Amino acid sequence: MLADKDRIFTNLYGREDWRLEGARRRGDWDGTKELILKGREWIQEQVKESGLRGRGGAGFPTGMKWSFMPKESDKPTYLVVNADESEPGTCKDRDIIRNDPHKLIEGCLLASAGMGAHACYIYIRGEFYNEAQRLQAAIDEAYAADLVGPDACGSGYPFALYLHRGAGAYICGEETGLLESLEGRKGQPRLKPPFPAQVGLYGCPTTVNNVETIAVVPTILRRGAAWFAGFGRPRNSGTKVFCISGHVNQPCNVEEAMSIPLRELIERHAGGVRGGWDNLLAIIPGGSSVPVLPKSICEEVLMDFDALVEVKSGLGTAAVIVMDKSTDIIKAIARLSKFYKHESCGQCTPCREGCGWMLRVMDRMVEGNAAPEEIDMLLDVSYQIDGHTICALGDAAAWPVQGLIRHFRPQMEQRIQQYREGRIRAAAG
Repeated sequence: MLADKDRIFTNLYGREDWRLEGARRRGDWDGTKELILKGREWIQEQVKESGLRGRGGAGFPTGMKWSFMPKESDKPTYLVVNADESEPGTCKDRDIIRNDPHKLIEGCLLASAGMGAHACYIYIRGEFYNEAQRLQAAIDEAYAADLVGPDACGSGYPFALYLHRGAGAYICGEETGLLESLEGRKGQPRLKPPFPAQVGLYGCPTTVNNVETIAVVPTILRRGAAWFAGFGRPRNSGTKVFCISGHVNQPCNVEEAMSIPLRELIERHAGGVRGGWDNLLAIIPGGSSVPVLPKSICEEVLMDFDALVEVKSGLGTAAVIVMDKSTDIIKAIARLSKFYKHESCGQCTPCREGCGWMLRVMDRMVEGNAAPEEIDMLLDVSYQIDGHTICALGDAAAWPVQGLIRHFRPQMEQRIQQYREGRIRAAAG
């Protein structure tokens, strides 16, 4: 269990003052000037050595991503923070912004200094109205205290920070779709290459990082890369905010060490599965876009990137969605198919046409109004979408269906058989 002294987000539940004075009492903005003056290379190296991987879902090594930014550029360079938290089951960034906004603001400054960026845009989900107001108030406090601005923290480093409210589209959580929206256009992902590090916001070098990724940077720099790397397994280091929801006794957000066993995470922090562990049916371990896992796998699996890939799922945003035996698992996955069909931007044919087709078949599967061979056809179509689109929304739509068929095919076949038997009895009666 992560000790209180090792927690980064000590105000995750909002029990203390979120304003600048409260943030300083918790250690934020302490020695920030000295950290900036240590230079770009030192900041990048610390983040690389810490093993920090992106907390927004992809899990790409953060320090490596920062190193892609050109060291010399005749154009402005930008950091863009992705606060468009729209993944079903995920609410970690919302609580960070609401209760610990200065951690994010200081992280924006230090991360920008680590890339040579002098301007940062935080793109926040449009529905986060109250959170946007609070974050803007915290930004105003930081400006008033000269923590950001032309002479950030008295370091001589000029830094501008802007908050931009999104328009409420899931696709804008994809980094290039976010950049399109930030520039005032429809949120549709861009073809890559070129990648944002070369051609990003306004055609300039840009790095896009998640809220949690940026918010942990100041603590890593203060406590040292080795401290952060000491949690979790190699390649899966650090602490992580897990969102636990669904059929548990105490739904919660909690910061824990990476690589904690899934069962221990749920029983220690969420009060266990409703009705006991034996009443568990399945868990989606990383937000709605990753494949579901049955109880048999959930018994031993660790909550980190590599362990979940080994069982053909993923850590994603670490949003743990727990489903007990009262769940109609086919209907639950069909509901996700409806979400992704609705949120597809329609740019790529496999996603635009495939998501609608999968939803129509899944709706029939819920009733059992299908033929057994359609299960294989559904799986085949999911693979025609998976990996064949500009962005990962197609993958996100396909993976829940693939997980359902991989682990719950007998239930689907039984539903079809029950439907057929019901039709036969109705015809005979």
